[in-house]
Amino acid sequence: MNKTEFSDEEWLFEIAPKNNFFSLNLKEVWRYRDLLMLFVKRDIVTVYKQTILGPLWYLIQPLFTSIIFTIIFNNVAGIKTGETPAFLFNLGGVMVWNYFTSCLNDTSDTFKKNASIFGKVYFPRLIVPLSIVISNLVKFGIQFLIFIAFYIYYFMIGKVTFQFTTATLFFPILVAIMGILGLGLGMIISSLVTKYRDLSFLVGFGVQLLMYVSAVMYPMVLLKEKLPTFGWLIEYNPLAYVIETARYMLLNEGSISVSGLLYTVVVTIVVFFVGLLIFNKTEKSFIDTV
Repeated sequence: MNKTEFSDEEWLFEIAPKNNFFSLNLKEVWRYRDLLMLFVKRDIVTVYKQTILGPLWYLIQPLFTSIIFTIIFNNVAGIKTGETPAFLFNLGGVMVWNYFTSCLNDTSDTFKKNASIFGKVYFPRLIVPLSIVISNLVKFGIQFLIFIAFYIYYFMIGKVTFQFTTATLFFPILVAIMGILGLGLGMIISSLVTKYRDLSFLVGFGVQLLMYVSAVMYPMVLLKEKLPTFGWLIEYNPLAYVIETARYMLLNEGSISVSGLLYTVVVTIVVFFVGLLIFNKTEKSFIDTV
């Protein structure tokens, strides 16, 4: 025989166009999990590779932000943080907020930053934003250790009391919600940026404004009491519920709104799947517009 015939079962992989808009393509992502880990390693190693302070920037940014918030909002503006020291209160909010913004900002440029790679070799494009969310967990872990160190310091000088509750066990779920929400929004923005470049300029500005209505530097109840007209900005912001709940779990400060958390979970799931569908649709033709 001059020709060798292959049956369908002999092929390991088959690359074919995805015509179904509602195809999530998660099986293929799992198949390329080794590549996902390589991208995670790349993201961790290359971010501060040629910097003087290196990974110390992971610590400097939240510490300086918390100090500035403490001076401006607590000392000057007089915002009270209950029995929790103002610096520790702010550090807890900044730490959780930073994870969300890192996921959102880094994934919002996925197509633009990786156009050269996407145009040369095939692999599930979803791997890139997923690697960003996972690698940012390392940054979050370092900042969390700093938070624990300051918590121990304030405990030793009698400023806080150790109050472990069963709610604290669910803190990793809150972190996952922030990561998934940031990933979903990032995929939506990244898909839109391929056609509308000016959106990338609005992301940084919009994130800064969003921080002020996400209860990062003040308790949720404060805005409702001081500015009841703008209370709806908090009520419909899922990020505010996550940050308020995180502070309750870590510092026993604030409260947990069950309805608010359910609302947050629903919004997160919807945003993620909408972002995933738009991302998968955009990856088929983005190379023509980037």
